[in-house]
Amino acid sequence: MDAQESPLAELQERHPVRVGLLALALVAALLWIGFQFLQPLPPRRIVLASGADFGLYHQYAQRYKAILARDGIAVEERMTAGAGENLRLLLDPKSGVDVAFMQGGVATFPAADELEMLASLYYEPLWIFYGGSETWTKLLQLRSHRVAPGLPGSGTRAFVLPLLAANGVTSDNTNFVEASGADAIGLLRTGEIDAVFLVGGAQTPLIQQALRDPGIKVMSLARAEAYPRRFRYITKLTLPPGTIDFAAGIPPTEVQMIGTKAMLAARADLHPALVNLLVDAAREIHDEQGFFEAAGEFPGTAQVDLEVSEHAARHLRYGPSLLHRYLPFWAATLVERAIILLLPLVVVLVPVINFLPQFMRWRVRSRIYRWYGELVLLERDVATRAPPLPIAQWLRDLERIERSVGQIHTPASFASEAYTLREHVDFVRRAVLSKADGSGPAAAGCGESAGSGGPNG
Repeated sequence: MDAQESPLAELQERHPVRVGLLALALVAALLWIGFQFLQPLPPRRIVLASGADFGLYHQYAQRYKAILARDGIAVEERMTAGAGENLRLLLDPKSGVDVAFMQGGVATFPAADELEMLASLYYEPLWIFYGGSETWTKLLQLRSHRVAPGLPGSGTRAFVLPLLAANGVTSDNTNFVEASGADAIGLLRTGEIDAVFLVGGAQTPLIQQALRDPGIKVMSLARAEAYPRRFRYITKLTLPPGTIDFAAGIPPTEVQMIGTKAMLAARADLHPALVNLLVDAAREIHDEQGFFEAAGEFPGTAQVDLEVSEHAARHLRYGPSLLHRYLPFWAATLVERAIILLLPLVVVLVPVINFLPQFMRWRVRSRIYRWYGELVLLERDVATRAPPLPIAQWLRDLERIERSVGQIHTPASFASEAYTLREHVDFVRRAVLSKADGSGPAAAGCGESAGSGGPNG
């Protein structure tokens, strides 16, 4: 072992418990600091707000539940009335809901600033079903009729009412009927209402039923191109003839539509590891071609209305980390946490270990040098003091210094410095005795010896 490491090595040999406790305290302090800035492990259970049992949200919730279960995450589905209720649940920290399906145009700001979109999932067209012999192509034609724009608080109603208002259709001039889903379609069939609004994917069973009903027509909007210019969360969609059913010719003609995007939304504090799992599940479920979606178009991170999660955007762009590619989810998560904890330990401990020998040398020498300082002052007093001389006091001080030096525990590498200090004590003692005998010049010589043997000698 080289000279720099010897003080530390000798200290370990002489005081192993003290060194061990010092190292343990340092590691514990660094671990405590690390845990203050390190996120906890992800929870093993999350609550997902979906929708009604007849909708796509409910169907997709079952698929997310199965996929996340492969990584040990239990998904509890909370069935709701739709996107409007999902928004309220996400905004309520006491609801227990962590993630929810959402649609563009429902979230209001700044109330929804604390929410984030993890990914857009698919297009949700606005289906406007109506009956009668007339052909309607504009929302303003619904004025003075009986219309079902969705139940109060629902995502459909939140999406539809601003569009109707932009066309001058309000509750003041139009009868808004509070009916939704199958009830509204039933009223349309019997002629008790004139139009029904539904927002959802083309695969939704209720929408499929309405499209195949010969007594129900779907409105093709003549101004579909204009709506995205006014509402940023709206997309123009086209349903070519025969898309739903080639054999039955559904729809019989091209339908110009508008719609928004379904999203997976969460509170901003959702654990990043869960965000990554949900994005991976979304990629597995929603990347196929649909009636309106191109293959690979979804999931996406282009903003709809909610702010986009940075974790989700990064994960969707770059994919899982190297650890998550080759290790099970929980093993990769634990290794990542270990790296985050150990990295500061390495960064801090390596310089500390390199500095510790220097600190130990300084600490041992400081025990010796403090007596050099007192000895130099005593020697100077001996050399300059005029009679009467305090010979007895000088000798007592020298004995105290010599006794204290003898009690210093020093590593072997510093034995020579302690020995030199004791020699200097003898030099000053001889100077004092010379003063006592009246031999002043000897004291001056000893003073030079003690001064030259000090810390700077």
